[in-house]
Amino acid sequence: EEGTDHGVEVEDRPKVEPPKKYKVVLHNDDFTPMEFVVVILMDTFNLGFQKANDITMHVHEQGKGIAGAYSKEIATMKVKRCGEIARAEGHPLKVTMESE
Repeated sequence: EEGTDHGVEVEDRPKVEPPKKYKVVLHNDDFTPMEFVVVILMDTFNLGFQKANDITMHVHEQGKGIAGAYSKEIATMKVKRCGEIARAEGHPLKVTMESE
């Protein structure tokens, strides 16, 4: 047959799922100053003062709060960085990650 077939087979491409996101979670404790948590959020998560302060208040009032959601590699790096900064300053701030 003459016409539209050019000898190229078209396959259905598998659907590519976006990478799984991981939430970086800060946990409240009775020792880490809230001002320090605000600084960590501004430094590590590039948040403005107001957003960092809002998250800090949420952590203080609710027991934990989400700093952001990232790929597994980025979330792991941010958790590690927060822990290193907190320990260097003598604070027991707990930061974990959870899958969405």
